[in-house]
Amino acid sequence: MKIFLDTGDVNAIKKAVETGLVDGVTTNPSHIAATGRPFMDVVKDIAEIVSGPISAEVMAERAEDMVKDAIEICKIAPHVNVKIPMNIEGLKAVPILENDHGIKTNVTMIFSATQAWYAMKAGASYVSIVLSRLDAIGNESDLLVADAALIRDQYNFKSEIIAGSIKTQNHVLACLRHGIDIVTIPDALFWQMFKHNLTDAGL
Repeated sequence: MKIFLDTGDVNAIKKAVETGLVDGVTTNPSHIAATGRPFMDVVKDIAEIVSGPISAEVMAERAEDMVKDAIEICKIAPHVNVKIPMNIEGLKAVPILENDHGIKTNVTMIFSATQAWYAMKAGASYVSIVLSRLDAIGNESDLLVADAALIRDQYNFKSEIIAGSIKTQNHVLACLRHGIDIVTIPDALFWQMFKHNLTDAGL
């Protein structure tokens, strides 16, 4: 399972990349806004640090405008792809970007197995299911993880499943058990998983 760091903090990315365990990065508008720097500048800096996939989010609401935004974002570097919202306009944009422009899409804010199915059917390269927000309202995120993986395997969809909004090691373990392709994790959780009290005591 691949690890994508979920942040807009360039220094945090540099530090994590040095471990050799980071495969890519996902960002969102709030992450980048927290840096106080222009969106395109931050994405460009990340692209210079990380050689794997980088997901940057479009802000437009209509499919044709999403396509325009995506084309501009992907001029930054060939390994930059675009986050597209899980809605009607977003799924209209996906095949245009994937098939006509060769731009990889990451359909985000997926909270149900049927939404994941639609995103896979639309041809998204990445399908981002969201876990901790489901847990917060009493839904079992484990079920979404299992169902999304089953749909991908049962119908041989080419989409890679990203589990996002990962907050705990139990979320990571559920993804490992069910064969999820990628987890996006904050840098605090990334470093936490190196640690165990028994390891510290043993050393």
